[in-house]
Amino acid sequence: MPKSIRSEGLLALGQAISKIREAEGMSQREFAAKIGYRQSFISKIELGLRRIDVVELVVLSRAVGVPASELLSLVEEATPEGQKI
Repeated sequence: MPKSIRSEGLLALGQAISKIREAEGMSQREFAAKIGYRQSFISKIELGLRRIDVVELVVLSRAVGVPASELLSLVEEATPEGQKI
């Protein structure tokens, strides 16, 4: 059975980014352009289909105007104890 990269933590991160982005009135395309990526990159993150590294987390958080620690705390809260990677 293939492993899925989707996890509660990734879903929480994607939902938070989507909610903040929409509150700022930005489309996925506008947000992607702001950080120099394609719209599909943002879509995959928001759907929990793409893992991001810590530098990407910082860039994304700056682009939506929230501290990276705030987004990271949402991931931490949503990730169950014993989560395997």
